[in-house]
Amino acid sequence: MIQLYNTLTRHKDELKPLDGQTVRMYTCGLTVYSQPHIGNWVGYIYWDVLVRLLRWQDIPVIRTQNITDVGHLTSDDDGGEDKMEKGARREGKTAWDVAEQYIAIADHEAYEVLKLVRPDHLVRATDYIQQQIDFARGLDEKGFLYKIDGDGMYFDTSRLADYGKLARLDVAGLEAGARVSVAGKRNITDFAVWKFSPTNTKRDMEWDSPWGVGFPGWHLECSTIARETLGDTIDIHTGGIDHIPVHHVNEIAQSESLTGQQFAHIWLHNNHIKVDGRKMSKSLGNIITLSDITARGFSPMAFKLAILSKHYQTEGNFTWDILEAAQARLDHWRGYAALRHQTHDTLDDDDEKDEQEGTVSLLAARQALIEKVNDNLDTPGALALIDEAFSRLDHAPLEKIHRGGLLQFIEIIDEVLGLDLAASTPDITDDLKRLIIQRRSARAEKDWQESDRIRDELLAAGITIRDTPSGSIWAWK
Repeated sequence: MIQLYNTLTRHKDELKPLDGQTVRMYTCGLTVYSQPHIGNWVGYIYWDVLVRLLRWQDIPVIRTQNITDVGHLTSDDDGGEDKMEKGARREGKTAWDVAEQYIAIADHEAYEVLKLVRPDHLVRATDYIQQQIDFARGLDEKGFLYKIDGDGMYFDTSRLADYGKLARLDVAGLEAGARVSVAGKRNITDFAVWKFSPTNTKRDMEWDSPWGVGFPGWHLECSTIARETLGDTIDIHTGGIDHIPVHHVNEIAQSESLTGQQFAHIWLHNNHIKVDGRKMSKSLGNIITLSDITARGFSPMAFKLAILSKHYQTEGNFTWDILEAAQARLDHWRGYAALRHQTHDTLDDDDEKDEQEGTVSLLAARQALIEKVNDNLDTPGALALIDEAFSRLDHAPLEKIHRGGLLQFIEIIDEVLGLDLAASTPDITDDLKRLIIQRRSARAEKDWQESDRIRDELLAAGITIRDTPSGSIWAWK
């Protein structure tokens, strides 16, 4: 049973697919106006674990993630400029070219570097313009929109008795002037559904609509894309906590006003990560990217491990020391994963070993790991469990390790947490194995000079050796 903390209800709810079979899940995607930084990837790492967890338990999931390549303004009050236009001006390119550039970078980092599971629907906002116009037209026909001349079509939040229910906004108590920089708004919480292009400037991205030439508001794309790809009502909607008071509140307002149905049953929100205890910003010069991490020799999987060591609802902190500790933890786990290549010739049949005294098996740890993650994605608890399970192998002779249990434990770690333990620890070559045998002979003959020479040769090949009472055990450096 999967329990998830639902922002809407403020408690853990059991995840039950609304149709009894398939979980339909929507994730707010990146705005592709600049290079993604590590803070941008935090939520996607957590939601990737959720998708993996569902599929591991044979629960089908259809997931949609948007790509915001138009309409995301630089302020939540609809008074700022489009981030894509701002990025285009910064780089001396068109907004279309900026989008292509950063979509390619984000795609590479997400699915090749971080090895996240690709969503079933990865949708650009600009590919769904007509659908967004149709969605907005439906709202207009129902009387939810009004026009501000020279600015755009706005959603009238006073039409809804429960506006702000996700964030539990005290609408009446909002500070005067908050979210109202646009003159002509009827209510401080009203938001743009369609923005008009400036009369004296041609934008890179603009389209004809029933109300005039312009572009969709940021909130409109998510409601539209979710509806088009997943249906009127979905099981899970995910995003960052910064989306709660404005973006997600507005998605709910326009989606439920159009369809008359509940938009999403479970809302999941991840907290953010700071750098050295401070918010990332260009002014502070503390923006860190995945390229910065790999340039220092760290594995992207170590970054994932560092993120998963904090619960998704807890504010995280990034320091290079924290990443170094995560890399050491990952390397330690990789050493255990390499044991699977070293137990073939000395093991009895695993079925027989189950009955042998002193045998170390990790079979029970598999289910314990799933139970941890099923409890509101308790990744810190899952990592602690992995540490404890692996530590049982520390003093176990190779011939006493239940190889099948080890293989299955590594498999579930990779499948659910996506850490690539198996892929990063292939078997060594026959030549390297022969060197290990030669070193063993040299040590038996007390030829320490030859033993050290071979050890150094192995080290140069990326292999470390640990001598134990049950023999020499190798690991990838």
